[in-house]
Amino acid sequence: MNDTIVIGDVHGCVDELAELLKVAGHGRGVDVVLVGDLLAKGPDSAGVMALVRGAGARAVLGNHDAHVLETLERTRRGEPTEAKRTHHLKVGESLAREDLAYLHALPLWLALGRVRGESHDTVVVHAGFVPGVPYDEQERKFLLNLRSIDERGLPSKRIEGRPWASVWKGPDHVVFGHDALRGLQLHPHATGLDTGCVY
Repeated sequence: MNDTIVIGDVHGCVDELAELLKVAGHGRGVDVVLVGDLLAKGPDSAGVMALVRGAGARAVLGNHDAHVLETLERTRRGEPTEAKRTHHLKVGESLAREDLAYLHALPLWLALGRVRGESHDTVVVHAGFVPGVPYDEQERKFLLNLRSIDERGLPSKRIEGRPWASVWKGPDHVVFGHDALRGLQLHPHATGLDTGCVY
């Protein structure tokens, strides 16, 4: 059984990703999985994509990855680009055809099975899962954007109420990103990895 390293939101930070892969021992029997948001914000999204594809890494789709794909699609249809999506368009235009094919093929969540050191299966998602809803019935908008369970017990994209991961009862252990404002999150059945590398 290979070791598995799950990496938080990279956001175009190719130098930091390359350093992390080296330290983690990639190429020596270490499987690499990314929690999405490979693209945008940082300096070299195309470099990240080349490194990720070259490393044979697996990933799930992040909300910024989805924004890049959606902005490119709208542009191809002749629709104007929203001002807040100009950066996503530039990132998309910098990517190779193979990069876009890789992104289009990314799942919204990925079951890793039993990984070393865990007593239950591990599942990777970008933002989160609404507690009590089966994986295949989760809404895309929450898989990509969930942060909290609000005071009424409803899922929310905002920082309010409680972190969704704090009320996740398992038994699967979920590894996720997206929530840089809360930083590293260590809950009994969920681990949040977005520590704001891009910042």
